[in-house]
Amino acid sequence: MSIPLLVDCDTGIDDAIALTYLSTHADAEIAGIVSTGGNVEVEIVHRNNLVLAKLLGIAAPIARGADRPLVQEPMYADDTHGPGGLGHAVPPAQTGAGDPRSGAQLWVDLVRERPGELVGLVLGPHTNLALALEIEPELPRLLKRLHVMGGAINHRGNTGPTSEWNIAVDPEAAQQVITAFTGAAQRPVMGSLEATEAVRFTQGTLDRIVALAARTGHPVATILGDALRFYFEFHEADGFGWMAHVHDPLVAAHAVTGDFASTRPLAVDVELAGTLTRGQTVGDELGRWGREPNLDVLTEVRAAEFVEHLLATLEAGLARSATA
Repeated sequence: MSIPLLVDCDTGIDDAIALTYLSTHADAEIAGIVSTGGNVEVEIVHRNNLVLAKLLGIAAPIARGADRPLVQEPMYADDTHGPGGLGHAVPPAQTGAGDPRSGAQLWVDLVRERPGELVGLVLGPHTNLALALEIEPELPRLLKRLHVMGGAINHRGNTGPTSEWNIAVDPEAAQQVITAFTGAAQRPVMGSLEATEAVRFTQGTLDRIVALAARTGHPVATILGDALRFYFEFHEADGFGWMAHVHDPLVAAHAVTGDFASTRPLAVDVELAGTLTRGQTVGDELGRWGREPNLDVLTEVRAAEFVEHLLATLEAGLARSATA
């Protein structure tokens, strides 16, 4: 029986890989997609989601989210993902406008339609989920479980010195979501940087994606190859060498399979006021706050096994859909 997921993402190169993975995994059902501004502005994210959904045969509603974070000015990662969000890829023209509902309303409507069944997967900033909680405060009880890619626990940041991108774009939204989900029947799962940065794509990984595009002619395989080449160039320019940290697919895979990483319970909160640390996710390792754990944080990632699973899923799924 497949797992229905509402995917909230800021597509984005690694978001595109995650969406492709979910669309090709036999046990995943994409029940809805919310377009959230982050890696690029929301209109571009929405275009990317609509184009990828059409090419991948995703029939779920796709709703455009809010224009800006709850409090601070928007910021984007064009240097990381390219001005169009998909690196060097030139996707076909968008057709259609998507679902007319707001991203927040889509969250609310889908959890009300499928109470206790839907899994939430946040791969970008938390803005639209925070807005959805204003409409439906019972959302944490209606959702089966929440999985998020974000944060950095005892790990350097990738935006500020201590802050991770998805949290740093809208810290207030992330803090509101974490607070609202405290006490949920199942603790949310957080895939933070110390886990997701264990996943490294190498030239061999890129070669397999390029070979998949050549073998199948699937347009999404071509998009992913061109996008990843840009991602490698960014990481090399940022001092990491010719490779890429690919964050979102690990969290997507764990949400579907429960595999490729362990979890550990931890009390976590988001710093909002620090002049040097705004957006940091702070984990209370020693129990100084006296709070119960509110998140299950990914740990002990089996990175090589995961990358092989990801590539095999993409290769089988895209080859199958290219001949359908």
